Amino acid sequence: MTAVAEIALFTDDVEVAAEFYTRVLGAAPVAEWPGGAIFATGDSKLLVHERSAAMEGDPPNEDHFAYSVADLDDACDDLRAHGVPFLVEPREYPWGRSAYLRDPDGRLVELAENAG
Repeated sequence: MTAVAEIALFTDDVEVAAEFYTRVLGAAPVAEWPGGAIFATGDSKLLVHERSAAMEGDPPNEDHFAYSVADLDDACDDLRAHGVPFLVEPREYPWGRSAYLRDPDGRLVELAENAG
């Protein structure tokens, strides 16, 4: 794992969340679309999505963070060697290759190849 590439949060009101993260916390807007926005936060990104989009999906659409990895298959093999099961095995998405797992407390973790 090279770095935390992004944190994805789901909210009831994207506009209110966007104002908070830009005006209060100083995050720089990167992109917007109906129901979502991306902000730069140093070397990482913050993704904010409408909560209604969080109900279903593959990958699971819920709050999570993503680690950037240079080689997704190698990273997954290393985690499997430690007994880590995957919710979603490595596959292609519109944003690149990712895999999903849960940490011991049930939080969703994404591994994203060369994210950033």
